[in-house]
Amino acid sequence: MNRRELLRMAPALSSSLVGAAWVGHPLMAQAQSANTSYPSKPLRYIVPVAAGGGSDMVGRTVCERWSKALNQTIVVDNQGGGGGVIACQATARAAPDGYTLMQGYVATHGTSPATRKLPYDPIKDFTPVGMIGGTPNVMVVNAALPINNLKEFVSYLRSNPGRVSYGSAGAGSLTHLTMELFKQQVDTFMVHIPYRGIAPAFTDLMGGQTQAMFPGLAAALPHIRSGRVRPLAVTGLKRHPQLKDTPTMEESGFKGFDAMQWYGVVGPAGMPTAIVKQLNDTLNSVLTAPDLREKLSVEAVEPMTMSPEQFGQYIRADIARWTQLAKARNIQLDS
Repeated sequence: MNRRELLRMAPALSSSLVGAAWVGHPLMAQAQSANTSYPSKPLRYIVPVAAGGGSDMVGRTVCERWSKALNQTIVVDNQGGGGGVIACQATARAAPDGYTLMQGYVATHGTSPATRKLPYDPIKDFTPVGMIGGTPNVMVVNAALPINNLKEFVSYLRSNPGRVSYGSAGAGSLTHLTMELFKQQVDTFMVHIPYRGIAPAFTDLMGGQTQAMFPGLAAALPHIRSGRVRPLAVTGLKRHPQLKDTPTMEESGFKGFDAMQWYGVVGPAGMPTAIVKQLNDTLNSVLTAPDLREKLSVEAVEPMTMSPEQFGQYIRADIARWTQLAKARNIQLDS
């Protein structure tokens, strides 16, 4: 080979040598994970509740469409029990390769970390992938009470000190903490009656054993439509389309008052950035489809697209808010 030929081949040889130097480099490994080979096998989507409930419906509805966007099967794996602890531990211990995801929600990554000692860290043990959506809470009272708005309810509480009780889906639940937030802001007293789930709490509310509750809108809508309970206000920044005549807490004079039953997607800590972006992009494309909004309206869930960074910030803010309230109201439960 003469000198002229060698000089002509130099750029190609240089590129080959540089490429060889990158083989096995950590950054190259991450870049390779972004290629079209992912996902090359079915994904597992852990839902931290038993099959058949509203949270399960949200997960299955989203996964049905998300699997098409990813061109890969998503297998829904219901792991109820322990208030979401079992599912969270299974997710945190999984390989961070993008093939195990979990439907985190307000209990697993909001209220429970604020009120209990948990065997997982809701921030450090997970990678935020994206928000799915949320449904507001709604203040309701027994329809027999002479109360039509929040102002009248506050007056009723102050005229009947110690005589009004409210139910919740359980100690430390969002229904419990939301009412405690209300009590804190109006500086009044109500007796808390915790139940094992929202259904028995509604039974006693409609029967008059309790007088008020602050449930999620999806659980409350059938009873509102039947006329057995009366809605006074909803959380959130705007009125809900399924309850257009009911004002928000903000409209009713409670500035900054908010609480939401939200659902999102998380994975184990340490997931590659490129895979997280691919999952987030496809999830958000699914959430913007009109037919999904219609499907989720059964659970009064409004889709909410967020980047992984925005969703991570949302989780941290939700935990901080409920932790501050739990400390102020002395709500600390056993794990």
